[in-house]
Amino acid sequence: MVIATTPVARWAWGRDDDSADDVTRCLRDALAALSVLARHRFVPSAVDLRVSVREAGKSNNYLYRGDIAVPTDAGGHGQALARVVDRVRAAMSAGEVGAVDASATCKGPVATGHGEEQGEDLFLLGASAFAGFVSVDLTTFTDVWLPFDLKGRPQPEVHAANGPRLAAALRELAEVLGSETDPDDPTYFARPTEDGAENFLDAEGRASDVWRSFEIPRRYDVFLHAPGFGHIGYARTAKAEVRYVPVRSEHGLLGYVWASDEENAASFEPVTVDDDVVYRVGLVWLERLEAAHARGLSPVEALEELSRLQDERGAGRVETSEPPRTSRLDVLRKVTSGD
Repeated sequence: MVIATTPVARWAWGRDDDSADDVTRCLRDALAALSVLARHRFVPSAVDLRVSVREAGKSNNYLYRGDIAVPTDAGGHGQALARVVDRVRAAMSAGEVGAVDASATCKGPVATGHGEEQGEDLFLLGASAFAGFVSVDLTTFTDVWLPFDLKGRPQPEVHAANGPRLAAALRELAEVLGSETDPDDPTYFARPTEDGAENFLDAEGRASDVWRSFEIPRRYDVFLHAPGFGHIGYARTAKAEVRYVPVRSEHGLLGYVWASDEENAASFEPVTVDDDVVYRVGLVWLERLEAAHARGLSPVEALEELSRLQDERGAGRVETSEPPRTSRLDVLRKVTSGD
């Protein structure tokens, strides 16, 4: 099982509905959908429901934003719904209600090539209500529903165990929500259908390695380009020489933190982004560099500060037995990638 950073497949349900106010309709359908997912073991017994209520005519203003712990087996009616609606209304600011949105991250057991495992981030469930229309969408980021994994390898046992569960959940969601299942457009990874999703196959029936074609470049891109069109934090590329230090953990060499005051640049160069551990560790070091930039440190000052950190959250620590080295960044990247 692999987890992609962008959706593998998405399905939606929507209908006109003026049976209640927008807050009630959104939360009702969100709780109803959660109950379906709970029956198929795709969510635990309780989740945090992220709720937002925008002010009408002012899309950047919120009358309410917050997380509410909700049971997933209560359905979209009765006292459970009333309690959630009352909590939102009690905390809302004054103003005319605009769009109402709710979302929850779903996790649960799935069959993998190593037996049954707890799948994190299996789905993102969303619900929205606005102007007499209510919709629910379900997005998956994993490949356990597909006949082939995202690297193009057949997984018949995994698909046989998980595919029918997803198909049954999609059918029940359509029934409970009173709307036909609408598969979204194809993603980089798969083609959604009314009862699941399909791999992209070539003329000979072989699945494409979409992981290497799309996921790997997307993961690596975050280490090359700063957010906000490059205007937030340090630049993440440099033409001149950079100072760099290795980061190691019990898993071995994870990558290098590098910095250049000359070009106001600093980033983390991972040894690979194919490995989930290394990729997530790299994101931790990027967060640390962003925090250092926010405090006004120069790139080299940030490098020196980060070099003194102990291993936290399994992110490794800088190897300090030798002083920082210097190299052109393109050379360092070639060494790291093994080219």
